[in-house]
Amino acid sequence: MNALDQVPPDFLHALGTLRKAQCRKELRLAEIPAPARLAPFAVALGAEVMAPGAHTPSTPVHGPAALAFAAASGTAADAAGEDETELATGRFILLHDPDGSAVWDGGFRIVTYIRAELEPEMGNDQMLGTVAWTWLVEALENHKAEYRAAGGTATRVLSESFGTLSGRPGSIDIELRASWTPDSSDIQAHLEAWSDMVCMFAGLPPLPDGVTALPPRRRGPQGGYGPAR
Repeated sequence: MNALDQVPPDFLHALGTLRKAQCRKELRLAEIPAPARLAPFAVALGAEVMAPGAHTPSTPVHGPAALAFAAASGTAADAAGEDETELATGRFILLHDPDGSAVWDGGFRIVTYIRAELEPEMGNDQMLGTVAWTWLVEALENHKAEYRAAGGTATRVLSESFGTLSGRPGSIDIELRASWTPDSSDIQAHLEAWSDMVCMFAGLPPLPDGVTALPPRRRGPQGGYGPAR
């Protein structure tokens, strides 16, 4: 029996809609191994946003992108030999249980993770978590991605260096872990909305109407489809 014969039609349809997604061009998107034991069927995508090349941007940028351009402007001559700067990273995981799940309130669940570095002095801003969650809700609404049972956690992570590494400046990252249940097996709009969110965390325009930008940020250098096992 062909392995695809064991994959539910609804999950195959969902995979087809993922392939149709028109994600932000700044996003480097690739399939990664799906986590085991979360659902009978799963697919996972990893994404990263890297700083654009050392040239003047055609549109205004904010956050880590703006700082990356500022740094690049003084080192354009040797920029080609330097490592790229990571602005944001994330994961998009689609889970499917043909029998449905009372916890999910449906047969599908989308689980996501996004992380980007903030300026250390912004770490005490009590609105950061609220803004990050608002981005999720507004991105889904802007793409008309119908969903229910959404939940998530926004976390600020403080990193300090000591001893031989004491010269490194402290850093604070914002992390958003969230999940929601799509209203159908058409996942295209959900992936496109998530693509926008990752780029928003990186500080890259355009920002949809009504979306609030986080304070300036900086970023330092830095399997297949089928049953989940």
